[in-house]
Amino acid sequence: MKQTFALAALLVSLPALAQTPAPLPSPPGSASAVVGATKVNIEYHRPSVKGREIWGGLVPYGQVWRLGANEATTITFSGAVKVEGKDVPSGTYALFAIPNKDKWTFIVNKVAKQWGAFKYKESEDLLRFDVTPQAGNAVETMTFSIVSKGPTTASVEMEWAKVKVAFTISAAAAPAK
Repeated sequence: MKQTFALAALLVSLPALAQTPAPLPSPPGSASAVVGATKVNIEYHRPSVKGREIWGGLVPYGQVWRLGANEATTITFSGAVKVEGKDVPSGTYALFAIPNKDKWTFIVNKVAKQWGAFKYKESEDLLRFDVTPQAGNAVETMTFSIVSKGPTTASVEMEWAKVKVAFTISAAAAPAK
């Protein structure tokens, strides 16, 4: 009787197991924070190193990169901000980078919904700015974070495969209560 019940339970559960989706190779990720009076949100897909050469290999130097996998990474500001001292209105933007060994160019592009960088157009750039990459931890899966540097300032940081890049956002102060 127990064997019949166990066999029946196994046969009933097999279709359910077959329908369980496999984990995504580059799962979605997000980072958000409130900077001053503005909510900042980053949506991206998180590739992993998996033993590959990333910088100058999987991600070529000198080419526009989507800052992740799959769709282009997006950054949303609920209010106007300054990115590296330059004005950016509220809205959602694609965030790209051109990595090099000693300098990265970040790109805030007005076309938020793009698959990768395949249809990227420089004419749609809102702004570009350069940052210096730093040695980072051996991070297997790419990670964005938004780190508070004060009540109206934060650092957007991306770390992956022993490289860390960051840029500064500042916003208007939240109204006094």
